[in-house]
Amino acid sequence: MSWSWYVLVVAGLFEVAWAVGLEYSEGFSKPVPTAATVVALAISMLLLAKAVENLPVGTAYAVWTGIGAVGTAILGIVLFDEPATPARAFFLGVVVVGIVGLHVVSGH
Repeated sequence: MSWSWYVLVVAGLFEVAWAVGLEYSEGFSKPVPTAATVVALAISMLLLAKAVENLPVGTAYAVWTGIGAVGTAILGIVLFDEPATPARAFFLGVVVVGIVGLHVVSGH
């Protein structure tokens, strides 16, 4: 796996951080969580931009958003008592399969 994929995964993790940070910032009304959210967003975007220097933008964006969606949904269950239904777990699994599939067929 090329370094671009590692950069993309880290970008996705920062996407999870800023998405969860939105909840903690309470509509950007709390200064410290708001600042952390903005920093995580900036890092996520910069890393995504770096990754697309060597990866197809469509693949990279889909993987980035997939990591963000799955990670945020899992943390929503763990941190915010969101529902953890079998159907939800199944569809999160489908997203993970899609992420892995895009990596496998990307040719990078």
